[in-house]
Order: sequence, then C-alpha cells, then structure tokens
Amino acid sequence: MPNLRGKHSLPNARTLTVIAQDPSVRVGRNILLAQLTVPAEQLLPGPCGYRVKVIDYDSSTSTLYEPAVYEAPKDSKYKDPFAFGRGKKGLSKRPNGYDQKLLSDPRFHAQNVYAIAMRTLAQFEFALGRRARWGSDGHQIHISPHAFADANAFYSRDDRAIFFGYFKGASGATIYTCLSHDVVAHETTHAILDGLRSRYLEPSTPDQAAFHEGFADIVALLSVFSLPDVVDALLDKNASGNTKLIAKSRLTRDALAKSVLLGLGEQMGSELSEIRGDALRRSVELKPGQNYMDMPEYEEEHARGELIVAAMMNAFLDIWLQRIARIGTVERGMLDRSLVVEEGARVAGHLLTMSIRAIDYCPPTDIWFSDYLAALLTVDREVVPDQGKYDYRQALLDKFEAFGIQQARGTDTDGTWKRFDRELTYSRSHFESMLRDREEVFRFLWENRDALKVREDSYLEVQSVLPSIRIGPDGFVLHETVAEYVQILTLWTSELKTVLDIAPPDDIPKNRRIRIFGGGTLIFDEYGQLKYHIPDRLEDLERDRQIKRLRCLAASGFFDEPAAARPSSGSQSHFAILHRARAAR
Repeated sequence: MPNLRGKHSLPNARTLTVIAQDPSVRVGRNILLAQLTVPAEQLLPGPCGYRVKVIDYDSSTSTLYEPAVYEAPKDSKYKDPFAFGRGKKGLSKRPNGYDQKLLSDPRFHAQNVYAIAMRTLAQFEFALGRRARWGSDGHQIHISPHAFADANAFYSRDDRAIFFGYFKGASGATIYTCLSHDVVAHETTHAILDGLRSRYLEPSTPDQAAFHEGFADIVALLSVFSLPDVVDALLDKNASGNTKLIAKSRLTRDALAKSVLLGLGEQMGSELSEIRGDALRRSVELKPGQNYMDMPEYEEEHARGELIVAAMMNAFLDIWLQRIARIGTVERGMLDRSLVVEEGARVAGHLLTMSIRAIDYCPPTDIWFSDYLAALLTVDREVVPDQGKYDYRQALLDKFEAFGIQQARGTDTDGTWKRFDRELTYSRSHFESMLRDREEVFRFLWENRDALKVREDSYLEVQSVLPSIRIGPDGFVLHETVAEYVQILTLWTSELKTVLDIAPPDDIPKNRRIRIFGGGTLIFDEYGQLKYHIPDRLEDLERDRQIKRLRCLAASGFFDEPAAARPSSGSQSHFAILHRARAAR
C-alpha cells in the first residue's frame, strides 16, 4: 500500500527548549532549562499553531517584534532552533553566551510561551480525555510575550488573549514575566478553566473568588514539579558531593519542604513575587491543624486561595515520602538520587491529573472548596478504584481538613459524592444522542425534573455535553459523558422569601433585582445511565449556600452600584485588577 503521507510519516510530537522555572533558578551559573514535548504541528511564523497564536506586539513602545520561524520537519523530525548540542560523552554542551542569548532574544521568548501554553493545554486534554476549549471565543488564544511595560500578566476573555508584561528589576535588569514557567502556566490555566466553567468568574462567595487563583497556582506548581530536572536541581547535594546518591537524612519531611518547596519559593525571584504572589512559600509555611477558613484574614481571596495550594503541596510531600520509603539504599544511608527525583516527578504528575479531572465533577456555578475536595476524591475513585500502595485520596482528605476545608455535606463517609440512586425515566431519551447532544440531555432533564429537583419556574439551559475517555495508571479506560446545566431566576428582593424561602440580607436595597444562579453537573456512564448528579440548587435551604452568597455580595458592596457599571467577569480588568491587588498585598 502506498504511503499517502509521503516518504516520511509526520511526527506526532516535537521537543522545544524552555526555561524550566525562571531565569533566577540556576544550576551553578547556568539557567535551569527543560525540553518540553508538545503536540507537533506545522507552525506559521509567530509561532502560530492551531490553538496558540503568538503575536509579539509591545503596546508601550508600539513595537512589533520579528516572529519566530520554524522549518518543516526533516527525516520525520522537527528542529528546535534553540537546542544546544551534545559533547563527546553525550553530555550537554552549552555554548558561551547561550543563556544571555535566550534572555535577550524575543524569538525565544515567543517559543517559551508557546511551548508552556501548549504543554499545559495538552495536560488538560490528557486528564479530561477530550479537547479542551478556551474561555474566550474562537479556537485560538492570542499570546503577547511583551505586551506592555508593567509588572503584570493576565488572561482577558474579551480580548481572547494572554498578556505578559516586563519591568525593571531592583538590579536594573529587565524582568520578563513571559520567561517564568509558572506564570505562563498559571495564566494559561485561567484561560482553560474559564472554558470549562465560565461562571466561576461570576461574583460569588470568597471560595469562588479564590478558586480561580488557587487552582491556577496548583496547576502551575505541579507542572513545574513534574519536570525531573527541576526536582533534581532543588534537592540538596549530599555531603560526599556524589550527585548520583543522596543521603536518606536529607529526605525527611522538613528537609524536603525546605529544599524543594521553600527552595523553589525563594529562588523564584523577589521581583516576580508581584506577579505570581508568594502562594508556594506562604502555603508551605502555614501550620496545619487550624480552622483557617473561618479566620477573617482568610476571607480575602488571595489568602484564601493559598489554602488549597497548602493542602495540595502538603499532600504532595506526604505521598512522595511514602514512595521514597520503598526505595532501597545503595550503600549505608544513601539512596539512588535519580529514583528519588523520578518518584517526586511521578507524584506531581499524578496529582496534576487528579486536580484537572476534578473540574468535571464540580458544580457549574458557585463552587466551594468542599465541592472541589469531593470532586478530587470521586473522580480518582472512578479511575483508580483500588488505591494500592499509596493512598492519594486519604492524603488529600487529611490535608484539606488540616487547613480547615471540611467535607461537603451530603457526601459519603470517604468524602466522595454519593452515586445517584433515584428512579429515572430513560425510555423517552435516545441513548446515542444523549451522550453528545444538548437537546437530548435537555429532554432528559425535563422528563426527570422532579427526581432531579429541577425547578420549572427558572430559566434552564444545558450548556455543554462532553464525552470523555480517562485512562488510569494501570491502563484502565473509563468512558463517561459530562453534561453541565444552569438555572437562573431573576427576582426582586421582596420575592426571595416567597419564591425561594430565602430571607434577604438587610443591606440589600428592597427595590433591587437579583439574579440567583443554580444548576448541576450530570455524569453519565458509557451506557447512558446517570452515575452522579452534582447540583447547586437555586433554593438550597439545607446548606444555606444562596444566603451566604448574597451576604458576601452585600458585604462587598456588589449591590451598591448598578450592574452596568461593573466590569464584565471575563474582561481585561478582572484579572489585571486581581493581580495588581495581589501585588499591593
């Protein structure tokens, strides 16, 4: 049979050089680099691909930078224009002036943001088992590596773009936010999470306001820690200087927290803390065992977001230590360093996949941290029924509770969502259509509105129906369909009590029209049977979620100005103002 694709088949992946964290993290005098494997595509100048389009325009100086240009593959391989060669013994040979070239070449900056954004997108698509969409309109996100002269970086739904700024550091050198791995991954995560749950940018409780930032920090940090070169560079050298071995005494919980977690937090660069904040350093320093969620200082969204970062990174340490304990010593008190590094990167990768998959098991509106915890535990139980040697779920449950995040009400004893067990009508819905068609799922909802407790007097819309294929660590394949629906009621303040039995807070004007959001996530198995219904009910009298939301909005002054005067939830001002507030804090 003739080869219809030509003499050489096209590769499915390509490797591109990036800065592993940011230029301040070094091995000796050299910047720590990484080679990221990303989906292969024929790139237009920019680089510009089918999902990420880099346009390097500086609005502060009205400068359009020369785009990075990539050659067609040769011998079924794509060339990395910024890769350096290998020495005689196969070791990396870094040319003189190489690091400075990377720092000063805008084309490398463009490659850095493209590769990290594409890797982040690929991590989401692997975890979700489907294509992930951006929160903005269109199929491509625009990225500007040198968008403006300002200490900021943000995603803007309205502009369909991610903007990275630059500024002068304390030493006088220019600091480029586009060269920080975790900043690029963080902003890319905002754009993807907005595509998965667009209503998480709506004004709501402190939990929802903090979730976008906390989740983006988790994805960014675990993405960095899943790179073995980063973990290896942060581990302390052992006393003998033998880099192939590491003393067991340096692998205690306190030692790893200081060397790997705090080590990275300290090396990230003080100037960039204005952009990225100090979520990693601050979260590691938080002492477990206190009810932070009820402390007034943790009502502020940035501080509150650090709590889920603290829970996740402490769980990362616990599980890594479990895996290290199973590594045999090479000689007295010494372990194979490469195995320790590999285990750390493996734990980070698994937790990253869990963190992303959990979004599918979250309600579509007004998320609370307890919802996210239940989603983490449930989706992992579905994909990995038998925990085996390392109990990821118990570690997460313990650490979330240690920082004041309790189990969601109505969950099972293990913290997972309860399976849906009410009788439903399936006979009037078409099985094949219901796994991908919004109209068919709407009919299913309408036919079963009593069993699902969906109100008839609300605006009801199925927003998405997404088939997913999830692959577990043992190769187990789980086929699911995730459907998301919303309900909206617009009421006068005086109608809240009569319609929803909600007593409005006294500081809400009596003549105010208020939008109440609700909805739910439906998880269908491969046979079209409903496994989970994760609701956020309009009335929700049991948990008082709507009352708490209204109180939070009233306390924040949300009802003091007309809706038209507020910036849109996905606008440039939302994340730009949010990040400036973090810098001020």
